[in-house]
Amino acid sequence: MNFGTSSLDFSIQAYQEGVNPPVTKPNPAFLTDITEQGMRDLFDRFYMGLFESPIKYLFPLDKEEMKKAGQFSADFFIQICGGPQYFNQSKGAPQMRKRHAPFRITPEARLHWLVTFEEALQPIINEKLSSEENIQSFWNYLNVFSQWMINSKD
Repeated sequence: MNFGTSSLDFSIQAYQEGVNPPVTKPNPAFLTDITEQGMRDLFDRFYMGLFESPIKYLFPLDKEEMKKAGQFSADFFIQICGGPQYFNQSKGAPQMRKRHAPFRITPEARLHWLVTFEEALQPIINEKLSSEENIQSFWNYLNVFSQWMINSKD
């Protein structure tokens, strides 16, 4: 993807089986910049993209259930970015690897997930709702977080 003079790097780190790279939380300023509503909008776009993606089988088949799932994810990411503990209050401790264990998440599924996320981020980039540094920090978190969720070779 070409961002002109942008310094954003949306490359996807190669997955290495058995290696869990260290995770660095995104800059809290990303949430401050886009606001909680902006995060919820981001996840609505993202989950609606997933609803049409090659990995839609991993998610609820009903559109309204998919939207709810997106808002639970928004709760998690709001919390990860330093916002209120909405996820803990509604679902308990994140334990994301355990929560994803019932679903067959492959390295290929991870790639689809990340590409769909990059597409969902485009309005934030295009409207300059956050700095490139903060967007990059968020992407870097997604890149590593997604590696941790892989639980199947194929």
